[in-house]
Amino acid sequence: MCPYLLCEWAPLEALPNHKHVEAGNLVVKDFKYADSHEWVKVDGKTATVGITDHAQDHLGDVVYVELPEVGAAVNQGSGFGAVESVKATSDIYSPVSGDVVEVNKELNNSPGLVNSSPYEKGWIMKVEIKDDSELTNLKNSDEYAKFCEEEDAKH
Repeated sequence: MCPYLLCEWAPLEALPNHKHVEAGNLVVKDFKYADSHEWVKVDGKTATVGITDHAQDHLGDVVYVELPEVGAAVNQGSGFGAVESVKATSDIYSPVSGDVVEVNKELNNSPGLVNSSPYEKGWIMKVEIKDDSELTNLKNSDEYAKFCEEEDAKH
């Protein structure tokens, strides 16, 4: 069963290019992924960033998301916030360098969107990308799916 309820029960317009990884977790084909389990959707010079379905699944129910400030500079691989769940608090790392141009204020009132809709309504920030070449340091969906399967096999 798809935890997104976007497979067999609803139209796939929202995530037409997704696939299942291991125990039902999803990756989106056209996104890029960091080893620290953040995703990036690139639209021109803007990157939308969030945590992956795999990450939210391991965290459990998210109760708080620490958002960066609009205008803040973020660097690839550096922390910019945190996600607090019923199980743990986890730092969030920026998969790209640039300036934060927007944050998802909906998460202040509804942090559970990170669980219920990590690739859509649960996005965390939008960044104006400084260096497109950094995207080559990230994994594509197939590489990330394999990485998750290997990581989970170790535990």
